[in-house]
Amino acid sequence: MAKNLFVGKLPYSITDAELEEVFAKVGKVVSAKVIMDKVTGQGKGFGFVEMETEEDAQRAVSELNNSTLDGRNIVVNEARPREPRENNRY
Repeated sequence: MAKNLFVGKLPYSITDAELEEVFAKVGKVVSAKVIMDKVTGQGKGFGFVEMETEEDAQRAVSELNNSTLDGRNIVVNEARPREPRENNRY
């Protein structure tokens, strides 16, 4: 079963393909997505990687958390489920 990981403190210039390449070194990647700013088109500094198995996900967390990517120490941990947001419109 696939496992979703949160990746934070990413370089703003990283692409989906580059993020996938980093995680593919430790296991099978199902998908990799850098969250982009809608206005500037630049990365927001975080993203999500879906690993094929729980074992691959655990290996990614243990080997890549606090590792350096383009001069930045990245954070890798298990993604939490998205919480529902309230609609503050009247």
